[in-house]
Amino acid sequence: MIPVKSTQNQRTTYTRAIIEKWTTATPDQRRRGREWYATAHRFAADIASGDTEAGAGVLAALSANKSWAENCRLARKAFADGEASGHVRDAINKANRIMAGEDPRTVLPMHIKTGCFFLCIADPENTEAVVIDRHAHDIAVREIYGQRERGLGASGRYNLLADCYREAAQRIGEVPSTVQAVTWVAHIERHRE
Repeated sequence: MIPVKSTQNQRTTYTRAIIEKWTTATPDQRRRGREWYATAHRFAADIASGDTEAGAGVLAALSANKSWAENCRLARKAFADGEASGHVRDAINKANRIMAGEDPRTVLPMHIKTGCFFLCIADPENTEAVVIDRHAHDIAVREIYGQRERGLGASGRYNLLADCYREAAQRIGEVPSTVQAVTWVAHIERHRE
């Protein structure tokens, strides 16, 4: 696991790795990455009959350890059925609370991935929220961790990497969520090869 408190050299190394991954993205990967959160935003509005924040909240609540396709299927089904299913009890409870009208900001853990995922879907132009999932972590540290623990539940470690994505985004001239999405697409597709 990377340290929660890092040196400036480590931060610089992580930021440089993110920028380097950005530069390896093909024009098509950049296009798709740039569209990713806007597309998710429209999907959230669609499944929640125009209530984008509720749709984004349910998507985020049901996202842990699910592929995007499965995440979308579960969220769409939750709104169609009026109750969430197909996930662990905690995720289902959070999704149901959001569908019952609770503000996702009070239901979701806003300091880590789930809350940030909600924010990025709800507002694709958000300049602060960064989704640090296992792929974002592996990009920054230039290593595929596989099943090893990354420690992203620790807010200090999460915030360290989020700050590196923000710094990379500032240097590139994009919002952080776009940098995360483009590098994610490039990483996933290269990793599959």
